[in-house]
Amino acid sequence: MNRQKACHITDVRETSLYGVQGEIRVNEPMSRHTSWRVGGLARRYYVPAGLEDLSAFLQKLPIDEPAYLVGLGSNLLVRDGGLPGTVIAVHARLDNLQLLDSNKSGGLVYAGAGVACAKVARFSARHRLAGAEFLAGIPGTIGGALAMNAGCYGSEAWELVERVRIISRSGEISECSPDNYTIGYRSVQSKTKSGNQFEWFAGGYLRLKPGDEAESREKIKRLLTLRVNSQPLNKPNAGSVFRNPPGDHAARLIEACGLKGAQIGGAMVSVRHANFILNMGHATAADIEALIMMVKARVEQEKGVVLTQEVRVIGEAGRSV
Repeated sequence: MNRQKACHITDVRETSLYGVQGEIRVNEPMSRHTSWRVGGLARRYYVPAGLEDLSAFLQKLPIDEPAYLVGLGSNLLVRDGGLPGTVIAVHARLDNLQLLDSNKSGGLVYAGAGVACAKVARFSARHRLAGAEFLAGIPGTIGGALAMNAGCYGSEAWELVERVRIISRSGEISECSPDNYTIGYRSVQSKTKSGNQFEWFAGGYLRLKPGDEAESREKIKRLLTLRVNSQPLNKPNAGSVFRNPPGDHAARLIEACGLKGAQIGGAMVSVRHANFILNMGHATAADIEALIMMVKARVEQEKGVVLTQEVRVIGEAGRSV
């Protein structure tokens, strides 16, 4: 089991040094903040008070300091050796969710990067707006959904986007239209930023159609029922591990290779949905990563298809402490 000697201590000195209103912790176990429930220690873990607080923090953070923006940790594997830089935790912090306008032709909803996708779905339904119901099936935040064009049940996040709010590594806040990005299946690439000029999504403006609250709530209920019935939600997991290749499904390919139930250490390929890898209770990040690599190699060897990872793997290899 991933037993870490966590400090979980608020570093008053660093909080004062950076002049932030949020909280800075040292040696924070990332196993507390990822849906796989594994991962080493983050050297610094910053919980901003809001977007302006985050901007002020980034302006003072050395530009060569590794920084990672994390929401619910539902699409993330942190290696056992931990993270040498700073983790910025935005879930329930960049949490502005508001209806900006609404009329008979629809409405515009703004959702901060830290708002859970399911919350946006329910909020939109309550305001009689349609089109966001599928977000209830995405177990992450809006920031993550924007970063990877998350989707399910035939819909994708960027189908709703009118514009986005972004924050640069240097703390500059600005807004961009979808024309600034190349949008693909589980892929979003800036047309203007490259190299060390990276940025994060701070929020999105979602244009929705007029709808009926009862109908939207019923659709959300059906989607959640479908998710519960088709996905292994009883063990820690990170959702789909691989993207679906063109014209096929990763789960079908993995199952066709006889890999359902395959196990390395405490990590196992789900017998319910082959594109899910489960933490059976004592997995390390190394177990999970090794199983990902094994599955990828077997599918390529037996089916001639190179699967692309959907989950993000960060951090240093090493022993869990």
